[in-house]
Amino acid sequence: MVSTATAQTETHTQLSSGLSAEDGTRVIDALAYIKPIYEGRPAGNGQDAFEYAKGTATVLAQLNVDADTRIAGLLVELPVLDPKAGENMEARFGKEIADLVIGIRQLMRLHEQAFGQKEVARGKNASQQAAEQLETLRKMLLAMATDMRVVLVRLASRITTLRYFAELRLENERTYQYGKITLDLYAPLANRLGMWQLKWELEDLAFRFIDPPTYKRIAKMLEEKRVEREGFVEAAIARLKSELAAAGIKAEVTGRPKHIYSIWNKMRGKSLDFSELYDVRAFRVIVDDIKTCYTVLGLVHDIWTPVPEELDDYISRPKPNGYQSLHTVVVAEDGKALEVQIRTQEMHRFAEYGVAAHWRYKETGGSNFAAQKYDEKIAWLRQLLAWRSEIADAVVGQEDIQREWVEKLKSAALDDRIYVLTPQARVIELPAGATPIDFAYYLHTDIGHRCRGARVDGVMVPLNTVLKNGQTVEIITARGSGASVAVGPSRDWLSPGYVASPRTRAKVRAWFNAIEQRETLSHGRALLDKTLQREGKTAVNLEELAHKLGFPKLDELLLALGKETFSLRQVEQALHSDDEVKGAAKAAPIDEELITNKSRASSVTHGARPGVLVVGTEGLLTQLARCCKPAPPDEIVGFVTRGKGVSIHRVGCKNLAQMRLKAHERVIQTTWGALGGETVYPVDIFILANDRQGLLRDISEIFSREKINVVGVSTQSSRGQARMAFTAEIASTAQLQKALMIIRDVGGVITAMRH
Repeated sequence: MVSTATAQTETHTQLSSGLSAEDGTRVIDALAYIKPIYEGRPAGNGQDAFEYAKGTATVLAQLNVDADTRIAGLLVELPVLDPKAGENMEARFGKEIADLVIGIRQLMRLHEQAFGQKEVARGKNASQQAAEQLETLRKMLLAMATDMRVVLVRLASRITTLRYFAELRLENERTYQYGKITLDLYAPLANRLGMWQLKWELEDLAFRFIDPPTYKRIAKMLEEKRVEREGFVEAAIARLKSELAAAGIKAEVTGRPKHIYSIWNKMRGKSLDFSELYDVRAFRVIVDDIKTCYTVLGLVHDIWTPVPEELDDYISRPKPNGYQSLHTVVVAEDGKALEVQIRTQEMHRFAEYGVAAHWRYKETGGSNFAAQKYDEKIAWLRQLLAWRSEIADAVVGQEDIQREWVEKLKSAALDDRIYVLTPQARVIELPAGATPIDFAYYLHTDIGHRCRGARVDGVMVPLNTVLKNGQTVEIITARGSGASVAVGPSRDWLSPGYVASPRTRAKVRAWFNAIEQRETLSHGRALLDKTLQREGKTAVNLEELAHKLGFPKLDELLLALGKETFSLRQVEQALHSDDEVKGAAKAAPIDEELITNKSRASSVTHGARPGVLVVGTEGLLTQLARCCKPAPPDEIVGFVTRGKGVSIHRVGCKNLAQMRLKAHERVIQTTWGALGGETVYPVDIFILANDRQGLLRDISEIFSREKINVVGVSTQSSRGQARMAFTAEIASTAQLQKALMIIRDVGGVITAMRH
């Protein structure tokens, strides 16, 4: 039995290894601080919190990271187990450590949100679901990894959890999920950071929980041949050491650990039997410089017969994550393969510790050159994290694929992108400088159009606020209905500082272009309809008319008319094909009969009673003109007809303008008199909408609710758009305007207007 004091001393030695006396004391003090808070209380994985913290810090110490990172590993559970102590963490341990712990806790919380709502799927759709989750968490890691040490602590905590599960010999759905996520995300991440020491253990532990029978079978085969294998490797090492000594080469030669997951991967990928695997028998040679690496390679090939196709030179062509080493396979005396790896001390240190090996520069405060190289290395590693083409190195043989160095630089630099979160922890990738408006349009164009405000990390902010990595953004939108709500973007958003994404800017511009086009189309349609009514050609096929005028589509004709780039005279000429008719049409007098309103007695009474007063005259017969259908409180003018009394027109009526030119003396001043409670006036309404089932019903219900009687309906549908003309009886234009505002909010309606 190991005494408590001895165990404590060993723990202290492990946690402070490689540190200065001062930094070592800081780590031990942090351990003593958390002990009374943690002991006897469970961490998130169910393990005793104190043991979990010690395990995490021990893994970090094995990676030779700095004291702050080790202390952060110890304090990870503090904000959960003692919130008050968590709030005082900065005062006690400093801002850098407090920031590290906050970053780690955020990352763990985001992980729980991403994977806690549903289990890692098994079955038909498992790969698709897993890929989505992995991509989400990869972006989360990137969003939170403003300090790479956050990722190191996360890897250390994951390996501590898996060791705990393995110690308890657990095999259930929970451990399967931990194993699957580890194998698909954390082990590839460790590989991408060059941290083989963690990568292999993460893979083996994860494989143990994902496929226990296969894991146990390979472990058993390794154990059965262990004595024979170790004896051979020891003899091979002794022989190589002798040759190296004779050549005057200083080298460290050791056996290489056997990794069950790697063995299974190669058995599966290359369809090999266990006995055919060459890396089951392997050792590693570590020398002082690169030149000696190649000298040792020549010696190895002299002693044993090389297998040419199995020679990999990762020194001249490093792996994408920076790994360097010589790998060769030779055939030994017994006819079986033997793998040899040759590398320098520096290469070995990076292979084992990866990014953690470079933290020593920062801790020891090296030269400016060293600091610059350190910063370049960290920037490069963060760039690798952003590499989109890699999600899982678990694909057979992927770790051996050689890529040109320039390929690593094709991924976008991190400074060009930011990663923010929705309230549901969905990660959104945006360009640097993005604002809540960019975020809203990324979610959905409609959300962008209806965006009226934003909360960032729960606080209301202006819409031109520049977002930062890891922030949670919530968009406040207009409902999209009701007369008091103006739905749509603001023109201010096109000003500098409001949006960073060209995609967002294009969508805002498209909104205003669409509005202008709809207004132009509506205006062109109104002009065409009036021309058709005036010419008595309302039954003409509009598409054929457009083709006759040289337009491939009706909308193009309407746009040309609305922009006044095409003359209505040409439309009139097309409606009357022969010159005689056209000439007669030009010379024909105005038909005053057609422009007077032969209203039913139920709609408008005659004389002064309908509410029309002819200035200076009483008792004249008045009729509302059918061409413009005036209604109170429109500005009106009277025109004395021959035998039909006075026809009442709106001031802007084009027919009235023609009659004024020919007989201005017959134009008289009129005004609306006292309106009767039951007097109604017929008006024409035009509605353009995207056609759908139930559209006419929805619009008719609005007229009914507003107590507007519809006496005529005409609809035409073409290419998914409905053009609807209504004749309705109203008491005043105010009643009509209210109804039109409600109709414009009906789903699919593009425009609604009075003719």
